[in-house]
Amino acid sequence: MYQYKYPHPAVTADCIVFAHEGEETYVLLIQRRNAPYQGCWAFPGGFMNMDETTEEAARRELEEETGLKVGKLHQIGAFSKVDRDPRERVITVAYDIEIQGRRDIHGLDDAAVARWFNIKALPNLAFDHAEILKEAVHGISD
Repeated sequence: MYQYKYPHPAVTADCIVFAHEGEETYVLLIQRRNAPYQGCWAFPGGFMNMDETTEEAARRELEEETGLKVGKLHQIGAFSKVDRDPRERVITVAYDIEIQGRRDIHGLDDAAVARWFNIKALPNLAFDHAEILKEAVHGISD
């Protein structure tokens, strides 16, 4: 059913969660359990299943990797640099959501650790997630 003459890219979805506490803003990151970028920090996210939308994939991956359930997500955009993922050609659709206060989270599934980071003191990010974060921050400051 899904056979094509030419190669085609995989699709992933990433979720950027901003938590506001007073004057401070925090971002939810996971430490990757597996390669590529094993041990590095990234946004919760992963590959889309054939029977779901990208938003459903983002919400599912967020819950699978952190235990966090959220409401409606806001689409930031699609990111498609040819070399953004060393495994294969991958296009990601990134979403964000703003919540009040840091909620309890846990590193689950592909996430060894889940942690809130102050937006002013972030670690280096895997893939092109620093670029995605810039777009998301631009969106919340508008």
